[in-house]
Amino acid sequence: MTARKLFPGPLVIASHNAGKVREITALLGPLGMEPISAGSLGLEEPEETEDSFVGNATLKALASTRGSGMPALADDSGLEVEALGGRPGVYTANWAEKPDGTRDWGLAMEKVEAELQKLGPGVSRRAAFVCTLALAWPDGHVECFSGRIEGHLTWPPRGKLGFGYDPVFVPGDSELTFAEIEPSEKHAISHRARAFEKLVAACF
Repeated sequence: MTARKLFPGPLVIASHNAGKVREITALLGPLGMEPISAGSLGLEEPEETEDSFVGNATLKALASTRGSGMPALADDSGLEVEALGGRPGVYTANWAEKPDGTRDWGLAMEKVEAELQKLGPGVSRRAAFVCTLALAWPDGHVECFSGRIEGHLTWPPRGKLGFGYDPVFVPGDSELTFAEIEPSEKHAISHRARAFEKLVAACF
């Protein structure tokens, strides 16, 4: 079935994560879209109650399109660590949660490393970043696209350019972490970029 087309104009980015909004804006800008963050519109982030990336991305996109009356794009992405059975996965952001409700990504990276250390020195450090994009319209129509990039985890964290778990993730056969790679290069190879390629091919 043919995907619904999206035309140039305002598009709500259903996120309060500044790094994620910047990355999506860089990918969308050349396509004639005018990205607006949900945070700047005063839209609350809905509780992520689904157990899949597709479910959570859809939930967030629908909340933003209904709250704004404009098309909305949501991203649900996470880190899947092979030796941890795919965790943290859809709970990637939860591992960064502090008691006061803020997020500490340094703490999240330490938790992942601590779990790997428990499994011994020979543990596999293979991991993947996964991204699902959900594009929703005010009438409730949704299109979803997923992307993935394989790599491995390193310790200690390296680099200042990324966000989230980027300082410990080394993609493919690179020697640099996502946080050491220039944003323009990361945008070309990331899990988000791969999901965007599918979205653009289908909806633009």
